[in-house]
Amino acid sequence: MNDAEQRRLFSKVAWRLLPVLILAYIFNYLDRNNIGFAALTMNREIGLTATQFGRGAGILFVGYCFLEVPSNMILYRVGARKWIARIMISWGIISAATIFVTGPRSFYLLRFLLGAAEAGFFPGVAFYLGHWFPAEYRTRVIAWFMVAIPISSVVGGALSGALLQMNGIAGLAGWKWLFILEGLPVAILGFVVLAVMTERPEEATWLTEREREFVRDRVAGEKRPREIRHFGPALKDPRVLILGGVQFGFLVGSYGVGIFLPQILKLGNLSDLEVGFLSSASYVFASVGMILWAGHVDRGGNKVTNLALACLLGAVGLFCAVWSTNFWVSFGWLTVSLVGINAARGIFFTIPMRFLTGIALAGGLAFINSIGTSGGFVGPYIFGWLTDETGSYTAGLAAMSAFLLAAAGMAVSLKLFVTQE
Repeated sequence: MNDAEQRRLFSKVAWRLLPVLILAYIFNYLDRNNIGFAALTMNREIGLTATQFGRGAGILFVGYCFLEVPSNMILYRVGARKWIARIMISWGIISAATIFVTGPRSFYLLRFLLGAAEAGFFPGVAFYLGHWFPAEYRTRVIAWFMVAIPISSVVGGALSGALLQMNGIAGLAGWKWLFILEGLPVAILGFVVLAVMTERPEEATWLTEREREFVRDRVAGEKRPREIRHFGPALKDPRVLILGGVQFGFLVGSYGVGIFLPQILKLGNLSDLEVGFLSSASYVFASVGMILWAGHVDRGGNKVTNLALACLLGAVGLFCAVWSTNFWVSFGWLTVSLVGINAARGIFFTIPMRFLTGIALAGGLAFINSIGTSGGFVGPYIFGWLTDETGSYTAGLAAMSAFLLAAAGMAVSLKLFVTQE
């Protein structure tokens, strides 16, 4: 195939697979982070302190991390299509069940179960897409998939703010309607995934025989420097361990800021609906920045260098937000930080795909993600604790900036081991 034919083919594959996966990931982050908006009224109703809220928000990632690797091992055995659908159905039901929390203990339990249900979703999808797209398309494809994260915040900010206004309908609090109407649709979408997704290129009846063979051979024929095929060696590879540390650092910052962003914006004397729209606006910029940065990397930008620069931008944005005395200037710097954080997400998972294959890719991605997403527990917990101790969000933002700076440093050290991209 010539270059034009290849572009048309992989565009055809992307339009078939990505829409439903992006929609699923939007709901994934919506159900994970809508707790930040629910907190505007829920915390007072069920009696949560900032520390208890931060701990509960982060406990999701304890369940997630414990089951991340086993979940992806099962996915490798039973197939991505069935297992991703199972993940979505179970997390949708559990997310909606959050309406039954009555205090800290039930809050912790439901958050843990939600994390356990979600375990393996992202690395499973990344593993799946790795069978469909070669390296020169992968950064943009992963970025388009991961743009669901800021999009979920764009949609979620306005939607969650509006759902809180349903307070009292059918005798339910607004925060309960939020969990019901953002949770149950995911279970339905799980059945759509079963119908739309195709396991591997050779099974795609919507491609011609020539197209199926080309996609399969193009991906299988990639040159992978210092390739690792088995799970055991992948766990000991320094590239895998450093990547886990990098992801941990930028996810501490991401979740620490993201979970508390609605409460930070409330300092501007805004209504719940205005907080939702302002939060959405910041993530519009983050979405555009992620796609533009990913396009630059795919056109020849060094992945490791750009990962480090994205983490550094996130750190600088938070640092400047801390020291600004004007609410709107601080908001601008928070938005800059979100651009860096989300750009780092888009670049990050294309790096391990360059040297892991087979079960090492399935398990290695899950192992990296289980280390990294533990930052989802650490970030909100530290942020909440510092807020209770100091009475302001300043110390929490400074701590998140420090973690992002550490992630940038670890990304730079990765260049010692990743010499080919």
